[in-house]
Amino acid sequence: MSKYYLMGAALIATTIISCKSSDESSYKKAYEKARAQELYAQDDSDPVEVTNVAPAEETKSYTSIRQRRATSTTTTTTTKATNNNTNFRQERLTVVSGGTLKVYNVVAGSFKSQDNANKRCNELSAKGFSAKVAQNPDTGMYRVIASSHDTKEAAISSRDKLRSSYPDAWLLYKKD
Repeated sequence: MSKYYLMGAALIATTIISCKSSDESSYKKAYEKARAQELYAQDDSDPVEVTNVAPAEETKSYTSIRQRRATSTTTTTTTKATNNNTNFRQERLTVVSGGTLKVYNVVAGSFKSQDNANKRCNELSAKGFSAKVAQNPDTGMYRVIASSHDTKEAAISSRDKLRSSYPDAWLLYKKD
């Protein structure tokens, strides 16, 4: 009889041990997802980087949180190649403060919080830029536009000058 108890205990122990590995992988996936969301939420003061890609392709690299954030709205955000191999990110924007936007824009910051965007806008205005805050209605992100231009060449030149103070400045083409 004790032999049956021993075999039953061994069977129960084996069952528990075999279930543990699948539970751990589920917990690990949930933990990694929560950690990524936490890092995403903490990193709302940094501008979003856009990587250069071949013409007429969407950015699809998922190697970092920043890149995932930049490509998470592939239905509204694409990369448009220009003649001089400089890429513009393309989005719909609604101006929140500062006037109107032209077609080609230089973005000096991208924020989840409007307060943070306004702080960056005021900082740029104090340095002589005609800064504006615009919101992407599809993502809810606030873009701080340092300068707005009619031509891509002027926007590229402005972005290159701005990068001495804001190295993550990037180009945005305003969709209507």
